[in-house]
Amino acid sequence: MIKQEQNSKKIYDIFIIGGGINGCGIARDAAGRGLSVGLAEMNDLGSGTSSASTKLFHGGLRYLEHYEFRLVRESLIEREILLNMMPHISWPMRFILPHHKELRPIWLLKLGLFIYDHLGGRKILPPTTYINFKRDAAGIPLKETFNKGFEYSDCWVQDSRLVILNARDAEKKGANIFPYTKVTNATVNNNHWHITIKNQYGKEKTLIAKSLINAGGHWVNDIIHHTIKKNKTHNIRLVRGSHIVTKKLYSHDKCYIFQGNDKRIIFSIPYEEDFTLIGTTDVTHDATKDKIECNEEEKEYLCNFANQYLKEPITKKDIIWSYSGVRPLYDDNQSNISKVTRDYFLDLYYDNDTPPLLNIFGGKITTYRKLAESALDKLKFLFPHMNSCWTEKSHLSGGNFSIDDKEKLTNELQHHYSFLTEKTARRFMNNYGLDSYNILENAMILPDLGIIFGADLSEAEVKWLVKYEYAKTAEDIIWRRTKCGLHFTKEQIKHLEEYLYHHHQETL
Repeated sequence: MIKQEQNSKKIYDIFIIGGGINGCGIARDAAGRGLSVGLAEMNDLGSGTSSASTKLFHGGLRYLEHYEFRLVRESLIEREILLNMMPHISWPMRFILPHHKELRPIWLLKLGLFIYDHLGGRKILPPTTYINFKRDAAGIPLKETFNKGFEYSDCWVQDSRLVILNARDAEKKGANIFPYTKVTNATVNNNHWHITIKNQYGKEKTLIAKSLINAGGHWVNDIIHHTIKKNKTHNIRLVRGSHIVTKKLYSHDKCYIFQGNDKRIIFSIPYEEDFTLIGTTDVTHDATKDKIECNEEEKEYLCNFANQYLKEPITKKDIIWSYSGVRPLYDDNQSNISKVTRDYFLDLYYDNDTPPLLNIFGGKITTYRKLAESALDKLKFLFPHMNSCWTEKSHLSGGNFSIDDKEKLTNELQHHYSFLTEKTARRFMNNYGLDSYNILENAMILPDLGIIFGADLSEAEVKWLVKYEYAKTAEDIIWRRTKCGLHFTKEQIKHLEEYLYHHHQETL
């Protein structure tokens, strides 16, 4: 990332605390409407819950049982809008729903899937179909007790890259993005917010803004109490969702949605070509614990859940990697965690003594764009000059092409750079889209890309991620900007860390 000099006298229209998908989505939308925007994230962008999702754009089939029709409809509509906006980092997937005779009756599944197909005005994605597992390859990994089910559509998304691309676009439109920078204090002076930020090197500065947005994720209440020093209290439920990754469990490219006896569901999803992703849990998270991880009980739960369906059982020994995220759900007094709404709640506070403060609660990755629009609607009274909504027909960087052309463009990329394997060309297109040409530039042979750190991660790609995508550490690169970490050894990670330390130290 190119370092930007900040004019100390500049007054931002909006300053955002939190660089997850909600914060970066709002920053992009606001900057595109002509507002001046600043954003600070105390860690790497998207390093919290936004990179610990199940990596799906989906309507939330199970939310229909809780009568959250507005949320499901909005999510289903957004699913296709986002697919068009980012066809490189998002793509359609088919989901297999086996019929479990002892759980939901087949008529209820049919009804739910009929509503799911029609509630959001589906145009791109294919409709639900009936499956006989005795005649379909989708039945091969399943126990023989499952002989029928359904196949429906949802979408995959590269969640970490979604955050980064929103931040990049916000910056292109004039926003100032401060990763690895903590907001240590926010006070009111002369009807403006005076915001103190401190970067990872200990350097401090104070910025001024007309309004403040708290998009701190599960730290939202901590920011209210300790950073902004307001006594306002909101009831939120901190819910941890954990996932496990195993070796590839089946050969086809479809996903499974499994129903459990506890009325929950989990997904089993092909992951990074060589693996299977299984999740997620819904567990109350202790706010006093800083470490967020998939514990042994959750690992056991996910294995046992999947084993109700899989012909070849898995155990904790089969787990290659696990990850967890904490969702700050707005507490609607549901006793069952799985029934707590996944909808978002926006709390706007201001009076004669306090300029606008907007606190963001809840939400899901699929509705981040609508959440951003709703947040700016809340602030319209303060910025009547701001332009109208614009993101619905937009494209994220590298994604300015039709989803129908993706396979053709991938083949063209491999033809242009003949030294790329089919797998590497596909990874580049899925991560960077048309920006792949900016990374690979004039390379004629593989050595032109410089050092190969591990898997197919090259020096040219690392330089791009550092310069244009805010990456600072090996973890940023291999676990968020790419998913190469699953293919790296400890020695290769150490080599990458040493390279970053010696070649990309920021000059303050």
